[in-house]
Amino acid sequence: MSPMTHLVLAATAFLATHYIASTPLRGVLVSLLGNAYLALYSLLAFITLGWMVWAFYHAPFINLWYAVALRPVPLIVMPFALVFFVCALATPNPTLVGKERLLKSDAPARGILRVTRHPLMWAFALWSGSHIVARGDAAALIFFGTFTVLALAGSWRIDRRKAATLGDDWRRFAAVTSNVPFAAILAGRNEFRLAEIGWWKILLGLVAYFAVLALHHRLFGAHAVI
Repeated sequence: MSPMTHLVLAATAFLATHYIASTPLRGVLVSLLGNAYLALYSLLAFITLGWMVWAFYHAPFINLWYAVALRPVPLIVMPFALVFFVCALATPNPTLVGKERLLKSDAPARGILRVTRHPLMWAFALWSGSHIVARGDAAALIFFGTFTVLALAGSWRIDRRKAATLGDDWRRFAAVTSNVPFAAILAGRNEFRLAEIGWWKILLGLVAYFAVLALHHRLFGAHAVI
């Protein structure tokens, strides 16, 4: 079996593993497996991710649209992705599992949530999408595209699930936020407050960006700057 076939199968399995976790089948598996469900889910996610990484690094380069002019795209996009990532980890977010109680607060949409209610998903989408554009080959489209689909479809599915289960609390939150970054602000439903995001979060995201830039070749086997 060729590495490209491995990559397609691994990507499909990786997506299926995450898709099942957001369907009614999850409840059935939890009732059957109990506490072992989370361990099994994590193991399958780890195995399929490792399979994807192996296949990606062994896949041949099949050009689709490679252009030198597109190589710097991640250099422009990744600062935003890493700031989103840091902010997502450091900001209480009612879209996360077990954090629904935050919707009861007087101002549930603060900081980075004014920009997007799914900063973590957009961090992954910006990371993966920018690398698809820059690399322009079939293996990158499959590998990074898997994360792009997972991030964008995942945010949409979270919104649907929350809207169906949380009622007025979610509608109040959704009315002043948006999935797409800055959409609620541009529509006049919220306002951008840079200081509220937290200067230290932005600075930490930029430090992470320059660290990844410096270590990119050692970590991933490819130079970030062309």
